[in-house]
Amino acid sequence: MDGHQNHTDGQHSHGGSEKGSISLGGAVAMGTGVMIGAGIFALTGQIAELAGPLFPLSFIAGAFVTALAAYSYIKMSNAWPSSGGIAMILQKAYGPGTIAAAASLLMALSMVINESLVARTFTTYALRPFDLQDNGLLQSALALALIIFAYFVNASGNRSVSMVSIVMSAIKIGGIAIFAVAALWMSGFSGGAFAEPTAGFGWSGLVASVAFSILAFKGFTTITNSGGEIVDPHRNVGRTIMIAIGICVVTYLLVAAAVGASLDIDQIVAARDYSLAAAAEPALGRVGFWFTIVIAITATASGVVASVFAVSRMLTMLTEMNMIPHSHFGMSGSLRSHLLVYTVVVAGTLAVLFDLSRIAALGVFFYLVMDMLVHWGVLRYLRKEIGARAEILLAALAADAVVLGAFTWIKLQSDPGIVAYAAIGMFFVFGGEHLFLRGQKGR
Repeated sequence: MDGHQNHTDGQHSHGGSEKGSISLGGAVAMGTGVMIGAGIFALTGQIAELAGPLFPLSFIAGAFVTALAAYSYIKMSNAWPSSGGIAMILQKAYGPGTIAAAASLLMALSMVINESLVARTFTTYALRPFDLQDNGLLQSALALALIIFAYFVNASGNRSVSMVSIVMSAIKIGGIAIFAVAALWMSGFSGGAFAEPTAGFGWSGLVASVAFSILAFKGFTTITNSGGEIVDPHRNVGRTIMIAIGICVVTYLLVAAAVGASLDIDQIVAARDYSLAAAAEPALGRVGFWFTIVIAITATASGVVASVFAVSRMLTMLTEMNMIPHSHFGMSGSLRSHLLVYTVVVAGTLAVLFDLSRIAALGVFFYLVMDMLVHWGVLRYLRKEIGARAEILLAALAADAVVLGAFTWIKLQSDPGIVAYAAIGMFFVFGGEHLFLRGQKGR
């Protein structure tokens, strides 16, 4: 390890950020925008496939693990609010070396993966009414169009992102609540997945499914990465994170209950990319189906906008810290505008080329490894400085390790290739960063 070095001025605003330009409501909206876009519409089917009829419990466990994880980020953000906050946390813990740079890049990659995942989910719901959801060419084209739309919203400035996030979050959270309550009213709790036996779905599957649930909650890092731009960040970053997690766990449980009451597990898995729409039709008819389609499109679109915002800020900070390579490629404008373009290009490429279930799994591996490095760095080097409690940090580390272990075990049995891809990807990230940073020192 490079050791604790206090190089980053957390109060400094990076990448030309607009300090105080994001309100408390706007920050909550951006966080919930990323979470709900991925958690409900892209991952419900995969969680149910692993956990069976107990899949609503996976969201509760995911919220618990996320709340433990949020402790490190809140304590650090309260001490040093910064745009691109996760990179700041890692750099303060490990110094400007390989571990901080590689772990930050893993986080950025998991966020880009999330963008492509949610963009493809957007296309699935948009094409579902026309039975074209399996048309790969149309899916790729629509996903790319959404990501380009997210670029233009982000390029217009922080206030535009905040305004779009608030409006879209209000629509989708209200709409999802209406759908869930109406579906439960019509279906009750006596049918669907909840009437099935839990035999055949072991505890290992439930624990492994929590990895996807954590991925569904990880949008709270969008708030951390924009900490320097939130009004009164020392007070509001932590409040924003906990409010966003609370809103999302209630929303997830409502939807999980509605889907589980309307569909059996086989039906949920078969409709894994559009499970809410599939659940709405038997419970609420064609009107419910169309209502859910509109809400899904709104939710996933806002999720991509918010995620592009966060990852471009984080990459800007890493570049300014000389922790990742950068080339202008002849483009004019600010560094942040360049990183916004790169973020959109990579997300668009992933959305066009890759299978969603496998890329979601890759995002799980990258995120959990990064998260464990954050907790260890805070525990080992910064705990006393920020007044963090060791028992909470250790509990967060243990929870991540158990979930990652169970998820890896399940994937080794069902899809060993994705475990190999994740290992190879992390090898190249850490190895590439080591070579780049060694070259920087030699200049």
